[in-house]
Amino acid sequence: MRVQGIAVLAAVTLAVALAFGRPASTAPEFRKVSALSLESLGPLPRDPGNRWADDEAAATLGRRLFFDERLSGNGHVSCATCHDPENDFQDGMPLGKGMGTTNRRTMPIAGAAYGRFLFWDGRKDSLWAQALGPLESPAEHGGDRSHYARVVAAHYRGEYEHVFGPLPELGDRESATRVFVNIGKAIEAYERRIRFRPARFDRFVEEWRKSGAMPSGILDPQELAGLALFVGKADCVECHDGPLFTSHKFRNTGVPARKSLPRDQGRALAIAALRSDEFNCRSRWSDAKPEECREIPRRVPASERAFKAPSLRNVADRAPYMHAGQFVSLGEVLDHYNRAPAAPSGESVLTPLHLTHAEIAQLEAFLRTLSGGVSAPVPNAAAN
Repeated sequence: MRVQGIAVLAAVTLAVALAFGRPASTAPEFRKVSALSLESLGPLPRDPGNRWADDEAAATLGRRLFFDERLSGNGHVSCATCHDPENDFQDGMPLGKGMGTTNRRTMPIAGAAYGRFLFWDGRKDSLWAQALGPLESPAEHGGDRSHYARVVAAHYRGEYEHVFGPLPELGDRESATRVFVNIGKAIEAYERRIRFRPARFDRFVEEWRKSGAMPSGILDPQELAGLALFVGKADCVECHDGPLFTSHKFRNTGVPARKSLPRDQGRALAIAALRSDEFNCRSRWSDAKPEECREIPRRVPASERAFKAPSLRNVADRAPYMHAGQFVSLGEVLDHYNRAPAAPSGESVLTPLHLTHAEIAQLEAFLRTLSGGVSAPVPNAAAN
């Protein structure tokens, strides 16, 4: 939550504005808060590696594939098993469970298309490539691309061919891989449409913008004090900035290891995995031109046990927390950041915040104003 100095002045000026309702047009602190509103979220970024990313028919097919348990080794696991739409598109468990148990927490999907790298360690560079990993993971879907291609041929031939053209003969790995890749691209087309709904915080910012003065009756004094801390003294915006409340960056924040799990080095190993990924942006399965792909870094300093900063939207509804569910409550998370203990390995970017118990409670109160649910509209294939 805090990497650099404590922004005392920013906290004070924001607190004054919140208390006295200084007009938004003259308040730089309003602009800082306004940047966190969903109204500031731009259009979905284009995915050059997937020419069907914004195709309605592909999204319709992708939605069906997302919920299909036949896309697994045992016929009982779908993408929705871990990404439950009734549970903010995650599973509420410390570790994801499919055909086995994974070593990490299930990440939510809403807003994922705005991030450059996917998974806790960033080992994938697109949503379609991300979707393919779990399908062949023994602990998750536990199947293989040949099986999935046969499922498409048996149950989705018409829809598949409407989007991607004739289904190839499935006699070799090359053909199976082509269908497998298109499964991922259809799933991305659906997942891109899963978005956060406006929360109470967003209504607060909207009213502030309309009236030019801080509105009353939307956030209570405890929540307002937490907002001041979030952008000020606690400097949470160092990692959780922007309308999705995430920088999409990877940081070692000293999160303790789970003794029952193998050593997890986080981002440190993901760069090599991404460079060699069969399905990265520069691969032959990508629709992107080489110049449309961002350069994959060769080395990232301080990447040992660095994990992606997740969005804080709906965070109060998404316990447990951290990459392996190490903390069961928001209070435990805030206590960790306040104490800033040493990392199990690598170097944590945190320094102690020295927040009081009352200030920690205020921060938690503010985080609870970020709950607004998610929107996952059913695509309309007829739109094309």
